[in-house]
This record gives sequence, C-alpha cells and structure tokens, in this order.
Amino acid sequence: MDIVTKKQLNILIQLAEADKHFAKIERELIFKIARERKFPEEIVLELIRNPEPIDSLGALSLDQKFEYLMSSVELVFVDQNVFESEIIFSKNIAIKLGFKKGVIDYIIEHYETKTRTEFREIVLRDFLS
Repeated sequence: MDIVTKKQLNILIQLAEADKHFAKIERELIFKIARERKFPEEIVLELIRNPEPIDSLGALSLDQKFEYLMSSVELVFVDQNVFESEIIFSKNIAIKLGFKKGVIDYIIEHYETKTRTEFREIVLRDFLS
C-alpha cells in the first residue's frame, strides 16, 4: 500500500470535514485522486469512516509536499464555498509540511491567475521554512 497517498487522502478527508459538511464534489475529488494513484477504494472508505491522526509530514520529498499543499487548496475551492475552518486547517497542514504560514493566503489570493507550474516555482522559492 502507498503510505504517501494514504496520508494525503487522510488529510483531504479531514479537510473536507473541517466545515462540518463533506460535500459530494469533495468526496468525488478524493476518490479521483485515489483512482489516479490506483489506491484501493475500500481503504478510502475506511479513512472516511475512521480518519487517522495526522503524523509528521517532514519525510516527504519537496514534490510530495507541494502536491499535498496544492491538493488541499484544490479541495477548499472545489465546492465553491471557502470556509474559514478549511483555511485554518490548510494553514496548519502547510506548516506541518514545512511551508511558511502565509503560503495558503498567497495561493488562495492568486488561485485563479496562476498555473500549477507557476505556483510550484514561487512556493518552493519563497515559502519554504
């Protein structure tokens, strides 16, 4: 089993529940990521029923950290409702990933105007702790 994907999906599930409303479109995004990575659907369903504690995320590569970060922001936006609880959760994850806390505000502010490649360059250059 791919532990990196499992950790990421676990984070996204908890983020989806941060606003107390696990929207259908959020669930679909989580399952889409799982399918793309050939991660077992039954394990995703188990994580939804019983999310795991979020452990240290420091051992991830820079690419993995960036993917965790961007998938979190994508999930925040996917249901067209950005809640403060989701932003706070995302900021906490960003810090655990080793990014400066302002990274989430920056990405949210520029979400509609920058590509993933542009974000990657800026985030890895300016927002690593």
